Amino acid sequence: MNQLIKYNVVAMGVVVLSLLSSCKDYLNIENPSTISETVAFGSLNEANSTVVGVYAKLPGDNGYGSRLSLSFSQGADDFKVDGAYNPLQTRGLSHYGASPNLPDLKAPYEQLYSGIERANMCIKYIPLSPIYNSGTETEKVGMRKLLGEALTLRAQFYLELLRNWGDLPARFVPASDITDQYIGKEDRDVIYDRLLEDLREAATLVPWRSQTSDNTPTRITKGVVKGLRARIALTRGGYSLRRNPQVMARKDDYLTYYTIARDECKEIIESGEHGLNPNFENLFKSLHTSKSVEVGREMMFTVGAAGTTGATNTKMAYSNGIRQNASSSYGQANGLNAAIATYFYEFDREDLRRDVTLAYYSISATNTKELTTSLVMREGKFRKYWTAIRDASQNLGVNWPILRYADILLMYAEAENELSGPENAKSALRQVRERAFPQSQWSTQVTNYINTVSANKETFFNAIMQERLLEFGGEGIRKYDLIRWNKLASNIEETRQKMRDFRDGVGVYANYPRYIYYIPSPFINAATIPGELANLNLFGGNINTVMYTPGLGTSTAPAGYTTVRWRDAVNDTGNSERFITGVDGIAHAFVPNSRELLPIHSDIIGANFRLTQDYGY
Repeated sequence: MNQLIKYNVVAMGVVVLSLLSSCKDYLNIENPSTISETVAFGSLNEANSTVVGVYAKLPGDNGYGSRLSLSFSQGADDFKVDGAYNPLQTRGLSHYGASPNLPDLKAPYEQLYSGIERANMCIKYIPLSPIYNSGTETEKVGMRKLLGEALTLRAQFYLELLRNWGDLPARFVPASDITDQYIGKEDRDVIYDRLLEDLREAATLVPWRSQTSDNTPTRITKGVVKGLRARIALTRGGYSLRRNPQVMARKDDYLTYYTIARDECKEIIESGEHGLNPNFENLFKSLHTSKSVEVGREMMFTVGAAGTTGATNTKMAYSNGIRQNASSSYGQANGLNAAIATYFYEFDREDLRRDVTLAYYSISATNTKELTTSLVMREGKFRKYWTAIRDASQNLGVNWPILRYADILLMYAEAENELSGPENAKSALRQVRERAFPQSQWSTQVTNYINTVSANKETFFNAIMQERLLEFGGEGIRKYDLIRWNKLASNIEETRQKMRDFRDGVGVYANYPRYIYYIPSPFINAATIPGELANLNLFGGNINTVMYTPGLGTSTAPAGYTTVRWRDAVNDTGNSERFITGVDGIAHAFVPNSRELLPIHSDIIGANFRLTQDYGY
């Protein structure tokens, strides 16, 4: 969709819903808000614009345009917000030590609830519209679709709130219908159960992708409803930090929710409506353009970036992604999120996802590739030079992925394995695994791997955990996976130990280089990432040789080459733990059974006397 059209439609929805927000708790024909409701839902076009106003609460700096996608979700074994721990700055989030006074905590919380309020207005008034039951068949089908979209968006907003803050106030009607605005916390499982029922209803209202012309990845279709229902079911059936007692726990009925997830994913798979994009790189390039279709329809739901401001656009490919010097021909990109150094070696050297996911070079002022140290690798799925923007702009029109088909396959494999073992689950894992490797290796490397990990339920679950790490790096999924598996605390300790081993060159890292050497080469905006890497001038061979052999082991570079600290970058004179457990390290402030959830901002607590600050904050 053209960016200007996207912006205008979003703006219409915002205006309409701003009018509706003034609605009192009584309605009569003289009330101006009644006229607004009549306008907002009196025709299919107006109702559509109003629902678009609910979508408008997804992007922006305080939504998935920055905070929710690039800050809240970081702090696992793939990426973190770079820099030293500070509880009053954004990086305090990925270090699990955010202060209740951290400004970044307030606006996202409020924006999510604002999205819920907008959805509540639609969910109430769409069924009251005359055309909902008495319009033409086209109008009735269209209004039901919009109701299903509103139900689904509300579920997405609530999922983000609950997985970050735990038990919270629940509002399922407009604020004007609530006499007492001071609402206390509701058990998150009660809310999740309501959301699962809402999504079950929404799936009967929203068509499959092929059954509607309004089927861009930025609009909800039946596959999205079912996929989100599966994600919420696995979250509901997983572990979370409880208030009383304050421990990580899951309910005894968790298999009920694994069954929901399995069944929903199976329906999506069997529908044939979505599939894997055969090219992992192109999958992410599609987020950087205005194209509404990408091969395979793998991008099921993305947050649309529109306009030119931080309210409706995203900071994708500027605040994350490869770094670009402001004086380069490609414009500035800051790339604030850094890869965990050992994440590079989680990938097999033949894995095609590695060089898409990880950017281990930056673009200099003179348009050359400069190799980074192991500590400042960036996300590679988002790259400003994949857009047409070459100035200092931060809002680049790059969409954020919320749900893609690879997740459907892996959620299905996880749920099916938990319920019945790996036999019927391994085909789904194999599909994701095959896409990651050259076809020449499918009958050998991939087959042997699948046969090995399918030995029993435990080995298969471990393979699912690993595959999700490799598949979704930088997409804001890993942290929440680890929490629902109750693996966050152990994973943090394992990652810290891996960093020590990497630094010291022991264990699996024994034969990897302490230093690497390169000659800056011209950056080529090639058609493919392998094309961009073709002229990377490393001493000793290509990336798959140099990064996996000891090299010279000295900081003195061969003539003409520049030295880059690789394993040695983790060393710090006078503080051997600085990049491991220290203020620049891994989850510096993490405390088990406390920091798996965020604090509620102090101002929000102060404004509602029934809210409490729990979990040890």
